[in-house]
Amino acid sequence: MTLRALYPATEPRRAGHLSVGDGHAVYFEEAGALDGVPVVFLHGGPGGGCKPSHRQFFHPARYRSVIFDQRGAGRSTPYGETKANTTWDLVSDMEVLRKTLGIERWLLFGGSWGAALALAYFQSHAERVLGMVLRGSFLARPRDLTWFLGPDGAARLLPEAWYRFCEATKDVGQDVIDLHDVLFGEDAARALAVAHAWAAWSGAVVMYSFDSAPGEMPGADAEVLAKARIELHYARHGYFLGRNRLLNRTQRRAESVLPDRGFPPVHLVHGQRDITCPPEAAWQLHRRIPGSALEILRTGGHLSGEAVIQDALLRAADSMADVLGAPPA
Repeated sequence: MTLRALYPATEPRRAGHLSVGDGHAVYFEEAGALDGVPVVFLHGGPGGGCKPSHRQFFHPARYRSVIFDQRGAGRSTPYGETKANTTWDLVSDMEVLRKTLGIERWLLFGGSWGAALALAYFQSHAERVLGMVLRGSFLARPRDLTWFLGPDGAARLLPEAWYRFCEATKDVGQDVIDLHDVLFGEDAARALAVAHAWAAWSGAVVMYSFDSAPGEMPGADAEVLAKARIELHYARHGYFLGRNRLLNRTQRRAESVLPDRGFPPVHLVHGQRDITCPPEAAWQLHRRIPGSALEILRTGGHLSGEAVIQDALLRAADSMADVLGAPPA
């Protein structure tokens, strides 16, 4: 089977920084056709940032695509800032951006943490959502964090990487609160060492499905520290979500809208070999979202750039374009 490649690179029609309050300005780009289906790309992390290639999931003649860097991430300013940086601040920023661009409703296209953010936005602004394409869904439950950061989860599949992480943090421990406090503490050298240990462990988990993985993702010290701080800031506060909120409230929202206008179309893509966010999360979402499509890809992992995941996302975006009445290619 021939797998799909990304659409050719295009330049954004509009780009800049948008002031969203609390001293934050989020970077955004808009591309594609003005009469295309509006779609917003929600990156992972938290704190990951967008890439130009993220626009290439969308046919430029059929979609009006929007990508943006969430608070503290990518080209948004101030970089790495965690003050006034919560899930609900990000949801509010999406609304500011939508209104600024004059978009009435848009498709949500998010992966990993971006999938969690999409669900949080949907729960607050369902009337603004045309549909959702969610990849490697993260549900921000306590069990999800325990799986990622504990001896009985992903560590059992990556014992050597987990051992190295524990050795690097043995003076701190592996508790989220303790790691968070060190990253924001006064000992800069210790904070940086913990940030690099966190990045190495995260990289090993994210790259699990690859035959050969480099371990820690490359990056300058400032970038590694900023990303670790944002990720642990969110984890320390339970992602600013109640226990199991994303699943429970999505189901309640489904039950409330079905009698009136039906649930918007949802396409879930998940790799069977994703150990960052195990596929059980996508299955649970699928069971709670009426009419949702679910693809669990046997050889796929967590990342959108993996060939089989990329192919599935491109097919999902094209299918959504048809369902939502996009202009012809």
